[in-house]
Amino acid sequence: MPRKVNPLQVLETQIVSCEICPRLVAYRAEVARTKRRAYMDWTYWGKPVPGFGDPAAELLIVGLAPAAHGANRTGRMFTGDRSGDFLYRALHETGFASQSFSTHIGDGLKLQNAYVTASVRCAPPGNKPTPEEFRACRPWLSQEIDLLPRVRCVVALGRIAFDSYLTILQERGLIARRSAFTFGHNKKHRIDPHLPVLITSYHPSQQNTSTGVLTFEMLRDVFRAAREELEDFR
Repeated sequence: MPRKVNPLQVLETQIVSCEICPRLVAYRAEVARTKRRAYMDWTYWGKPVPGFGDPAAELLIVGLAPAAHGANRTGRMFTGDRSGDFLYRALHETGFASQSFSTHIGDGLKLQNAYVTASVRCAPPGNKPTPEEFRACRPWLSQEIDLLPRVRCVVALGRIAFDSYLTILQERGLIARRSAFTFGHNKKHRIDPHLPVLITSYHPSQQNTSTGVLTFEMLRDVFRAAREELEDFR
């Protein structure tokens, strides 16, 4: 009997082989070649980074893009950098992750009822993708949304992830305009009874966490709110 094809795995393969954006292709390869001194013994991933998590997830988490020496090195979203340290600890304490750390693909981390992805799949120079790069990458996120039919709550980490998700809804004719929704930390948007609840959060970037703009407790509260939404849905 033929083995059943997993659509998310097919999409993952397509994402990893993407070379649409010349600037990002060149940058991710350059970072993988030159490396950072602390990671000279690593073989960097140096390719687009696919989403990661439970294919039956009810919670979808959307970030910005892979970090040059984080996911671009390890090959897994929010893995090997300080943003991930914050994120996975918060997910662990709210029951969405099997452990509180994420250092490399083989570290044993499993997501429980959650899936993590990003608006852009390649590490961008200065952590700033161009508008053209956002547009080119958006179909990957759109396809993931279609392949995660059980999602009941979306957490957007940062304004850019918030805008990316709303743009997809607008392109699908599900909202009239993005300006009807305002970004704020731990803010809930009940867009439509048939759509997931959208919760917005400051991004756990080092800039935000080192300055106190986002504390660990603030991020954990976001995922507590997401947990409550999923429990209420049931």
